[in-house]
Amino acid sequence: MKTMRLAAGGGPLKLTEAAVPPPAPHQVRIAVEACGVCRTDLHLLDGELPAIPYPLTPGHEVVGTVAEAGPGATRFRVGQRVGVPWLGQTCGACRDCLQGRENLCEHARFTGYTLDGGYAEQLLADERYCLALPAEAPAAELAPLLCAGLIGYRAYRMAGPAANLGLYGFGAAAHLLAQVAQAEGRAVFAFTRPGDEASQAFARQLGVRWAGASDEAPPEPLDAAILFAPVGALVPAALSAVRRGGRVVCAGIHMSDIPAFPYALLWGERSVQSVANLTRADGAAFMRLAVRLGLRATVQRFPLGEANAALESLRRGTVQGAAVLQIA
Repeated sequence: MKTMRLAAGGGPLKLTEAAVPPPAPHQVRIAVEACGVCRTDLHLLDGELPAIPYPLTPGHEVVGTVAEAGPGATRFRVGQRVGVPWLGQTCGACRDCLQGRENLCEHARFTGYTLDGGYAEQLLADERYCLALPAEAPAAELAPLLCAGLIGYRAYRMAGPAANLGLYGFGAAAHLLAQVAQAEGRAVFAFTRPGDEASQAFARQLGVRWAGASDEAPPEPLDAAILFAPVGALVPAALSAVRRGGRVVCAGIHMSDIPAFPYALLWGERSVQSVANLTRADGAAFMRLAVRLGLRATVQRFPLGEANAALESLRRGTVQGAAVLQIA
């Protein structure tokens, strides 16, 4: 198969040929149709995540069809469409796993990080961590649901019953959650990079109440804010925008350092919380919601061999919605 590999020392990715081993117990071999391009993939290229096991195939928003099932793999039939999300494996025996918090498992493995991912024509995955996907939707439009949607949804639930919800960084996750929040009767306030009028216009097209720069104050106090942009300086900015009792949720796996800020911004029972990974229950709940709402991502497609161009477009902030590798 062809795969885009990350060598020691970081990017750019290199198109290579690789053999596909047979699936192990509980694994399925998946013919990849599409794979979303996530900001976490940029953190991998830049060496910002710990203990990266080079060489590595990135990609954790994978849509494909089951081509072969390994011993004991009986959840899916050959030819069935499945999704492979970020959470690829857990131990099932540690304190967090036993308490229903497998997203915090000390021994977890992650697709496209500690397991080879979907920037490839084929992929091996543990079927117990895969999700059934609708067969009729375009694969490229489903791919962003598997991280931007899933982990974004976990952050959204942690934000609580916020009537006024701020989304900092209006990219793949925010444009999906804006649709969910508005369907549930919430007002969405979109924050973008200063000067990014294209993203602000895109947010307005999706019906948000207000869109502006991240260094602007919203026209109304927020009940909660979710930070998708990996910029630590946005934490005090968001705290200043939420009302007393408000919550700021940091949704990324990596963020630049948070600068010092006065206690007055936190006082009044405001809080700051991070989101780590996802659980299989999150995946099942969000996919049911996505089907019910008819949720679809706005995507920009790239062929597999142009993965570096897709990543650079994401880095520059020129992608509206989500970048997706169209593989099959």
